[in-house]
Amino acid sequence: MEYLEFERPVEELDKSYKQCLEVAEKTGVDVTSACEKIRKEIEKKLKDIYKNLTPWQRVQVSRHPNRPYTLDYIKALAGDTFFELHGDRQFGDDKAMVGGLGKIGDQTYMFIGMQKGRNTKERQYRRFGMPNPEGYRKALRLMKLAERFRIPVVTLIDTPGAFPGIEAEERGQGEAIARNIMEMSRLKTPIIVTIIGEGASGGALGIGVGDKVLMMENTWYSVISPESCSSILWRSWEHKEKAAEALKLTSKDMKKLGLIDGIIKEPVGGAHRDWEQAFAYWKDAVEGAYNELKDLPPDQLVRKRVEKFNGFGVWKE
Repeated sequence: MEYLEFERPVEELDKSYKQCLEVAEKTGVDVTSACEKIRKEIEKKLKDIYKNLTPWQRVQVSRHPNRPYTLDYIKALAGDTFFELHGDRQFGDDKAMVGGLGKIGDQTYMFIGMQKGRNTKERQYRRFGMPNPEGYRKALRLMKLAERFRIPVVTLIDTPGAFPGIEAEERGQGEAIARNIMEMSRLKTPIIVTIIGEGASGGALGIGVGDKVLMMENTWYSVISPESCSSILWRSWEHKEKAAEALKLTSKDMKKLGLIDGIIKEPVGGAHRDWEQAFAYWKDAVEGAYNELKDLPPDQLVRKRVEKFNGFGVWKE
């Protein structure tokens, strides 16, 4: 387990808890009460830390290297029923964008999301979760396939942004994202959007238009990252904490502003501390959202979706 700076007070307690369990396993001595006491102390400490997180600290949690990624959610909940689909039928298969069919319970979903890597080799292979145009075109192809068979679409957003390379621009990055936004707004099947990590810029919006938009508790969603905002306004990354505060990018801020439909609870100490519980919370949220949408006729579904996004913002004529 890696620890963020503000999580350091828990590190020694975690070590003590682990040692307590090892003593019980190696010696057979009953140390249940001692271990339980340490566990409760850890939980209390984590609650105290996490209830007072700043926006910048939540950004750090969303990027935690031990946090579950898109394929972790899909494989944990869909298991052997997940069948990954590849390629955009135009250029190639983008490894930063994954998708395919899978079941949660008896319901089939089309899962689509950004995938990051755990080590240097994987990160290069997945391009740090930053899709190229072919990634967005693959996502749209899978959405259209889902629409044809009236299969609900579930997207999992976790990206620092669309890939900014020259080759991406040459192949139409902006057009691919814009087309996805347009097509998703009128897709005649339920769309459930979940932000499970970073939700940055147009890279996130490319699979971010849905009937229900949900954010995990310790994630962020914004037009720009705090570091980039700081570098533009102050010509330095030193003001990233101030930028994070001003951007109102946390799940609570987004819900208060009416830009998302709900917040998915995370385990005490963040999703990276308890994957199984995080998966359970995410599953319950997705199934709840689908149950609200499944009986709506396609035309009504599209109309309500368009009205919802048209209602964002304030303007004066």
